[in-house]
Amino acid sequence: MAESVSEEKIVKSEEEWQQELPEEVFNIVRKKGTERAFTGKYEKFYEPGEYHCRCCGALLFDSDTKYDSGSGWPSFYDANMTNIEEKVDGSWMMQRTEIICRQCDAHLGHVFEDGPQPTGLRYCVNSASLFFKDK
Repeated sequence: MAESVSEEKIVKSEEEWQQELPEEVFNIVRKKGTERAFTGKYEKFYEPGEYHCRCCGALLFDSDTKYDSGSGWPSFYDANMTNIEEKVDGSWMMQRTEIICRQCDAHLGHVFEDGPQPTGLRYCVNSASLFFKDK
């Protein structure tokens, strides 16, 4: 699944992103917001295909790794680490691992170590940061 969109990082001003993205998407992907649990478009969506970054199109997740975690957000047990970067997130008085798109720095969600095998990981992702392509 290692697929990259471009070798060069996509750099745009916040104003450019704000003009291109709907307000809710902008607040999640550029301002590190979170959609309410159980409201996202892909939370209960299980069609075969691929999930890409809403901002730049980078391939992030395959539907074969999606599962129902009960958390209220789309969850995956594996990711395309070619296009995902992890960062320490100390917000909300807790220590978490944020996941962002390596291509455009879009906030995707967080990864936790309480997922199913074979990885034991749960990539908890905002639907607003994704778009889906059929296989």
